[in-house]
Amino acid sequence: MSTRRSASLVPVYVSILVALMLSLVPLPAGLVNFRPDFVVLTLIYWGMMLPRNFSIGKAWIVGIILDVMQGTLFGQHALALSVVIYLTIQFHLRIRVFPTWQVTAAVFALTATYQFLLFWVNGVVGQSAELIVYWGPVLANTILWPIASGLLGGVRARISLPR
Repeated sequence: MSTRRSASLVPVYVSILVALMLSLVPLPAGLVNFRPDFVVLTLIYWGMMLPRNFSIGKAWIVGIILDVMQGTLFGQHALALSVVIYLTIQFHLRIRVFPTWQVTAAVFALTATYQFLLFWVNGVVGQSAELIVYWGPVLANTILWPIASGLLGGVRARISLPR
């Protein structure tokens, strides 16, 4: 990767770092179950917009970092993020041409897949949780997707990112 291309990807990495930091911000007790998965939203956006530069391996690394930050089963988020980014990259050409409400429905399906994989891994190791713990973030991500894509689209428009 050339120096110019790697320098132009700095805002992508900064947005992922910000998403990781937002995943640690404490929320009021009533909103804990509806915490948006900012990391998932950010990775889906960059996977859709920059599929050549954003790979499954990068999603896996971010997932490992998220596992360490949250103290969850090692590799749980890495697996889920890798699968979601794989699906995003596979279908990015089809998803990007949809109107906003259909892209939001696709994001709903992708984040539901992410949460299902977390649910499945937790079930395999014997950890149980209420369904709201899994469905709350899916609803929050669906509601926040237009805002998140607008913010990240603004970042992408202000800099010259490779396509």
